[in-house]
Amino acid sequence: MSLLELDTRGMRCPLPLLKAKKALTGLVSGDQLKVFATDQGSVRDFKVFAEHSSHSLLSSVEEDGLYIHVLEKA
Repeated sequence: MSLLELDTRGMRCPLPLLKAKKALTGLVSGDQLKVFATDQGSVRDFKVFAEHSSHSLLSSVEEDGLYIHVLEKA
């Protein structure tokens, strides 16, 4: 298992999710993607994406305006 970090700070919806989807295509099953975002809408976007895809949203936290989402590729 590997962990890839993706910095989307300063990007507005839907770019953080689109960049994450692209990054996931290069990963293998079980790999994790940690996304850093400043767009509050990313919380909803990643939740809905995980519900409608086979990927898992392992965590989604906010720290001083920075949203950190961790996805696991299916």
